[in-house]
Amino acid sequence: MSPVEDPSTGPGPGPGPGRSWRRPELGLAALVLALGTFVIVGTADVGTAGAALGPGPRFFPVLVGGAMLLTGLCYVIDVLRGGHGDPEEAEDADTGVRADWRTVALVSVIFLAFAGLLDLLGWIIAGALLFFGLSVTLGAAHRPRAAVIAILLSTATYLAFVKGLGVTLPAGLLSGVI
Repeated sequence: MSPVEDPSTGPGPGPGPGRSWRRPELGLAALVLALGTFVIVGTADVGTAGAALGPGPRFFPVLVGGAMLLTGLCYVIDVLRGGHGDPEEAEDADTGVRADWRTVALVSVIFLAFAGLLDLLGWIIAGALLFFGLSVTLGAAHRPRAAVIAILLSTATYLAFVKGLGVTLPAGLLSGVI
């Protein structure tokens, strides 16, 4: 005699755990939708300088926010139709290893320091410190090279946003120089 499977306990279409409204996937989908909405609403306050030759400063945030809304909506539909997240199956990922909370804390502190120092130091200096701090925290072996790359990256992003897109970023200590 073969056992009969109870639909309320399996992942099928029954009312059991497979259809729970408390699934983490729905929480993530709601978070993606909320962030997409936040980006689009926050972009409405961005002032534009005449962008006759290309996309203005609102273009990319609206593009990213719209993509987030579309992704979140598709994810909600997938979860409601029975989809669920699968465990990581990458070659280099070990799902049995515990999270490295020290690194998570250091990355969080670096981002908070960046947010606090941005107006005082300006984008180029604060961005260079952010990029350097993250690279060292995440395992950069050659610190001098990481420092040079961080300076080049923060300067390039500053120039791309300020000169290319017309977005105002804080100059901070370098306000008379750039």
